[in-house]
Amino acid sequence: MSRVVSCMCVLVALAFGANSQSLVQWMDYSTALEKAKTEPKLIFVDMYADWCIPCRVMDKNVYMNPTVASILNKKFYPVKLDVDSETPIVCDGKKATAKKCFSEVWELNVLPSFVLVAPKGLSILTVTDSMSPQEMQMLLDKFLEKEKEWIER
Repeated sequence: MSRVVSCMCVLVALAFGANSQSLVQWMDYSTALEKAKTEPKLIFVDMYADWCIPCRVMDKNVYMNPTVASILNKKFYPVKLDVDSETPIVCDGKKATAKKCFSEVWELNVLPSFVLVAPKGLSILTVTDSMSPQEMQMLLDKFLEKEKEWIER
């Protein structure tokens, strides 16, 4: 019995391991806000937690997809933000920890979640859902359709 449990643990570790490098060029939230001031682009924030299994699945399946990674890298400032982080950031003009931004400012309560932020630092919208690479590509394309309008916010 313990042999079966050991084998299952190894398989889970291999399936969700962080050994693979993401194709997305993730950056720090504060860096993205600074860059957006001089080169305006929307900021795509992926809210995650180390304990979130659907987040790991998205890392492996969605962010390793070349099309999704290319769109994020070229058209957005992509940010990964740990919801459990106590590091202070500025969200919607308020200095708070990432944890408080997640739950109190952006009013999110489930993972995976995404926040679209305008170059001036105000959130535009939030999405809470696990999705496939194709669904993410469609979502990003929809964001880009409104990019000009949202950049001004």
